Amino acid sequence: MDVKAKMLRDDALKGKTIVVTGGGSGLGKAMTSYFLELGANVVITSRNLEKLQAVKEELEAATGGKVLPVACDVRDYEQVENMVKASYEHFGNVDVLLNNAAGNFISPTERLSANAFDTIIDIVLKGTKNCTLAFGKHWIDQKEREKVVLNIVTTYAWTGSAYVVPSATAKAGVLAMTRSLAVEWAKYGMRFNAIAPGPFPTKGAWDRLLPGDLKEKFDLAKKVPLQRVGDHQELANLAAYLVSDFSAYVNGEVITIDGGEWLKGAGQFNLLDQVPEEMWDMLEAMIRAKKGK
Repeated sequence: MDVKAKMLRDDALKGKTIVVTGGGSGLGKAMTSYFLELGANVVITSRNLEKLQAVKEELEAATGGKVLPVACDVRDYEQVENMVKASYEHFGNVDVLLNNAAGNFISPTERLSANAFDTIIDIVLKGTKNCTLAFGKHWIDQKEREKVVLNIVTTYAWTGSAYVVPSATAKAGVLAMTRSLAVEWAKYGMRFNAIAPGPFPTKGAWDRLLPGDLKEKFDLAKKVPLQRVGDHQELANLAAYLVSDFSAYVNGEVITIDGGEWLKGAGQFNLLDQVPEEMWDMLEAMIRAKKGK
């Protein structure tokens, strides 16, 4: 079977407008591209407007769809409100919010500063809260129904994981928010679901997390019963289904797509117990050097 094959029919998202936070790179870009192919308009956000503009041109040329890039730091509620306003002014409507923006550090927790910990909590949990609250309040005030919020969590959101404690903490909060609002805001015509991906390597993020030859030393595919990592189209297929009308009776669910990884061994990064102290020093130096380029 071709895991890169596209799942839904070409018009499955026709007429819908979807906001994808962190939509300018990695998995966010892959999902955005597929949404456009299926007929949706997409608003992509991040802090880097120049990068978003380049992605807009690339994806519009490739798909024929319409993309609105909006610079937005999801940690800042005022910027999020401005993003909501810009989305409505440009497309007239927003049907789906996909909370995808995230950050992570792989590190012993005692090496993290309070600010580093806060950075991940603020992007992942506070950012998701800000976007959900801003769009949710708008939809409720305007009595707009049939809206969808899709959150990207992780398989360690329910198990926890060593060495990624800020991320595990934040993602657990996002999962609780997903399930809670699926019940509370269903009366307003909203559905809330989440996807928990296993290893779906993206060059930028994984190069920062595991620089140099560390990706080979800690090959996460070896932890997956299917003995491979995920293909971006597989995640895009699942996301497209969950934001489409085909999933109209799916609410409050978190769907795992990880090849059976978490069942094999909870805690995606627990294997890093094997890293000696001197290698953590080397890893930290490599990450700092990479950031300085």
